[in-house]
Amino acid sequence: MTGVAGDATTVAPSGWEEGTAPLPEPAGRPDRRREERKRERRGRWHRRDTRWSPYAFVAPFFLFFAVFGLFPLLYTGWASLHRVELTAPDDMEWVGLRNFSRLLGDEFFWNALRNTVTIGLLSTVPQLLIALGIAHLLNYRLRGSMFFRVAVLTPYATSVAAATLVFVLLFGRDHGMINWGLGLVGLDAVDWQNGTWTSQLAVSTIVVWRWTGYNALIYLAAMQSIPDELYESAALDGASRRQQFLHVTIPSLRPTILFTCVVSTIGATQLFGEPLLFNGGAGATGGSDHQFQTLGLYLYEQGWVNLHLGRASAIAWAMFLILLIIGAVNWLVARRLRRSS
Repeated sequence: MTGVAGDATTVAPSGWEEGTAPLPEPAGRPDRRREERKRERRGRWHRRDTRWSPYAFVAPFFLFFAVFGLFPLLYTGWASLHRVELTAPDDMEWVGLRNFSRLLGDEFFWNALRNTVTIGLLSTVPQLLIALGIAHLLNYRLRGSMFFRVAVLTPYATSVAAATLVFVLLFGRDHGMINWGLGLVGLDAVDWQNGTWTSQLAVSTIVVWRWTGYNALIYLAAMQSIPDELYESAALDGASRRQQFLHVTIPSLRPTILFTCVVSTIGATQLFGEPLLFNGGAGATGGSDHQFQTLGLYLYEQGWVNLHLGRASAIAWAMFLILLIIGAVNWLVARRLRRSS
């Protein structure tokens, strides 16, 4: 029956009955569903990308660290518990902590440790003081300041071998420029390589020359982050530039100074290239009387000259424990500084 005009009832198409298949979808609806599915897939990929991409970016670092850092550390620790020679690294004999106990009675180990501490003090203290002064000068508006900043970084970019060989010539006993300068003021020539304190002072000079500019730029970056209001307030109170440096700059640089002290101490503990090349052709002995043999040189002598891989591994782990102690001291000092501030 045909619906009355104005009635809301519609007439079903011919052949349609209740319970039969639904009406065909309008044209274009499958395209919209495909677009919706594509958007859902893109949304899932975006969520996965957001979640996993950071791990993919940092994965190469952890991979290289595991291969070149973690594995050598664990293998060295395992080798330190064995008697093993470099000529037969697979032939290991378990000795427990014997390699470490032998170090406690080894006079050459304690001599290397004393030399390391002495050279570290002779190089770290002057280095950081000079770097602080250079950074203070560079912090002012100087003409050509960029040139001076690059110039102070040049020694750091110089090869260790090249720098050490130049200093070997400077500290030569017979024809060195240092002894020539001492002769001009009436002083006798110094045998820099064969004396205990003189050889350690010469090696420390190389370290100071190479790393002073690097630390100066670290201090300069920290100085430029100090608010100008502090200096303006100090100037209004009548403080001179010297007083501003002592009472404004130095307190603001305490975390940075602590950082450079720790890094320089770690570098001094691992000192190797400068004393090795300063010794000329004498090898890793650190002089005729081991007068400037550091822990790094002693490790090299035991492992690659005497071929005692187990003892060398024990020395390496002893150095690692020393660095852990330095890190713990740094943490305690930094914690106390934070509490005081």
